[in-house]
Amino acid sequence: MLSFISKHSSLLLLLAAFVGFVFPTQSAAALPYLPYVLFALMLFTLMGIDQRMLVKALFNRSAWGYSLVHGGVTTFIVSCVALAFGASTELLLAVTAVCATGSLFATPAIVRSMGFEPLTAMAFTIASTLMMPIILYLNLAVFSGDDFSLDLQSYCLRMVIFIFGPMAMAYFIHKNVAKSHLSRIHSKLAQFTIILVFSFPFGLSGQFRLLWDNNRDFAINMLFLAVGICVLFFVIGLLFYWRKGKEQAYVAAITSGNRNVLLTYSVAGVFLGPLYLPLIGALQLPIYLQPIVVKFLLKRIP
Repeated sequence: MLSFISKHSSLLLLLAAFVGFVFPTQSAAALPYLPYVLFALMLFTLMGIDQRMLVKALFNRSAWGYSLVHGGVTTFIVSCVALAFGASTELLLAVTAVCATGSLFATPAIVRSMGFEPLTAMAFTIASTLMMPIILYLNLAVFSGDDFSLDLQSYCLRMVIFIFGPMAMAYFIHKNVAKSHLSRIHSKLAQFTIILVFSFPFGLSGQFRLLWDNNRDFAINMLFLAVGICVLFFVIGLLFYWRKGKEQAYVAAITSGNRNVLLTYSVAGVFLGPLYLPLIGALQLPIYLQPIVVKFLLKRIP
């Protein structure tokens, strides 16, 4: 059963988003538990990574250069477009919060499934996640308007728990558990991590359904916006890294298109405004449709 789920995970993740949309009450009930699921998923993922290779990759300047493209360049471009179209403060705050968001921790697995080396994607993911609190704070300060206020104590505490907590625990486990024993443990956990991932599209897409029920025209516009954001992120990553070769460009593009929007919500919560949850609910469709589309394109583009 688990092998079937793993083999068809791309389609099943997309299906989970549709199920969450169809059953918004159940989706809303799952939402409060998603930060804890995210913590576990980040920890399990980090447990399976060779720490020395990861640290070496992180000391490469390209990972941090990518994180500035991932968060800084996308913020600049998206905010300019949003301001040009007269976006409200609430919408501007929501889209720039998505721009600040680091990449999904499932990204290396997605990159591997497409035949590319996952270590670069992992370094990009970690670097963009570590850069996220800084860019997010700047975006909140700039785009929240004159009434900007942020509980820095709560913000820093959440940041320590949800970002540095899994990293510190994974490092401690690697230091104190024999590699052979850890490999056996992780091989068992890895079989179940994909099941945890299904909770994200299911628990978040219901927020978009609430907007759909209350204001369908605005919800449709929000869905088009979500698709446009994902496409733009992908294209930005592809263009910035195209000169470094096809594989590096696709890894950067995929990493840029996948956004760990739940982590941003876990860190900043209510400070992200009323449109953030509906927007990230709408983002579930293009985010989990992206691997299917990219696999299709890779088969047809030399």
